[in-house]
Amino acid sequence: MTFRRLLLVILIVGGFWYLTHHADFRNASFAGGGASSLTITEAHADPAYTSTELNNIAVYKRVVPSVVNITSTTTTLDFFYGLVPAEGQGSGFVLDKQGHILTNYHVIADARNIEVQTHDKHRYTAQVIGRDRLHDLALLQINAPNLVPAVLATSKDLQVGQQVYAIGNPFGLSGTMTSGIISAIRSVKGPEGAPIENAIQTDAAINPGNSGGPLLNSHGEVIGINSMIAQNGAEQNAGIGFAIPIDTAKAVLGDFQKYGHSRRPSLGISILPIGSDLAQQMGLPASNGVLIESTTPGGAAERAGLRGGNQIAYLGNMKISVGGDLIVAIDDQPITNAQELADIMNEHHPGDSLTVTFYRGRKKMTARVTLGEAHDQVA
Repeated sequence: MTFRRLLLVILIVGGFWYLTHHADFRNASFAGGGASSLTITEAHADPAYTSTELNNIAVYKRVVPSVVNITSTTTTLDFFYGLVPAEGQGSGFVLDKQGHILTNYHVIADARNIEVQTHDKHRYTAQVIGRDRLHDLALLQINAPNLVPAVLATSKDLQVGQQVYAIGNPFGLSGTMTSGIISAIRSVKGPEGAPIENAIQTDAAINPGNSGGPLLNSHGEVIGINSMIAQNGAEQNAGIGFAIPIDTAKAVLGDFQKYGHSRRPSLGISILPIGSDLAQQMGLPASNGVLIESTTPGGAAERAGLRGGNQIAYLGNMKISVGGDLIVAIDDQPITNAQELADIMNEHHPGDSLTVTFYRGRKKMTARVTLGEAHDQVA
C-alpha cells in the first residue's frame, strides 16, 4: 500500500513537472470547454489610404490651423435675481494675418467679454469690429502671431450632391471635422428671425459649438459659415444643418471695410420663387421668376409702384399670397430664382438704381427702383 501511494505521488509530481516545462499552451483551448483555439491575423504593413481618405486628411491638416474656438461671457439672472456670469461657445476662422476672425453674430451677441483660442491652444481677448444681426455675421480681431488664414472660395454655382466638410468645436470638442454633401440650396429663417437667402443645407453633422465655423468644399476652401441646425426635439443634429453662403459674408465684410458697419441693399419685398410647373398651375405669363408676395411699407419696391399679392392660396400646407407682380429681370439680367436675385443684391449698395422688369397680370412692365438699406426688412 505504501509503495502504491509513493508511486502515485511520483506520477503526479512528474506529470506536473512535464506539463509546466514541456507542454505548448499556445493552441490550448480556453476554459469553458469546447472553445476553438484563438488565431490572430496581423497586417504585415500599414494599410494604404483610399483617395477619399487622403483628401479628407489633407483638407483637415490644411484648414484646422485656421479654425478657432470662441468663448463669450454674458451676465444673466440667477434664481434670486442676482447677476451671474454665463458662458457660450462657438467657432470662427481666421481671415488674415492681422487677426480678423469671422463668426456668427449669435455666437457673440450681448457678450461682455470674448475670448478666442487658436489652434495652438493660446488664448486671446477679442475685439468686435463689426456686427450684422440681420445676416447673423460678426467680425472680430485678435492680436496674435503666426496666424494661418483660411482660403475663401465662392458660393455661386454650388451643386446639390457636392462634397463638403465642417470643422469646428461641437460641444467644446475643438478641432472636430465632419463630412457630408450639399443637400439643398434654399432660403431659411436664420437664428435672429431674418431670412438667409441661398442658405447651404448639408447633412454634415453640425452641433452646438459649430456655429461660426467654416463649411468647406473638397479643396478645403470656405464656401459657407455654419450657422444653425434643424433640431429633432433636442439640441442636437438631426441630419439637417445650414450655412450662410460665403458670397453673402464677403459682401458684408466689404461693408464693414467701407462704412464700418453693414449696409446691405434691399428691395423691400418678400418673394416666392416660381418654376415652370408652378407657373403653369397659377397661369402665370412666364415660366420662371420671383413672385412678390408682399412689399415692405415705405420700402424700395413700394416707392417704385411694385405690388404684392392680394389673394391667399395654399401651396401644399404652406399659405402663400398670390396676385402680386412677377419679377423676371433686373437690369436686363434674367431672374429665374431667389439665388439670382440675391446675387444681384450682393453686387449693389443702398442708393443704387435698378430697372426691374415684371409682369402685372399678362402685361409686361418696367420700373426704376432705388434700393433701400436692409435693417429688419424681409428682402
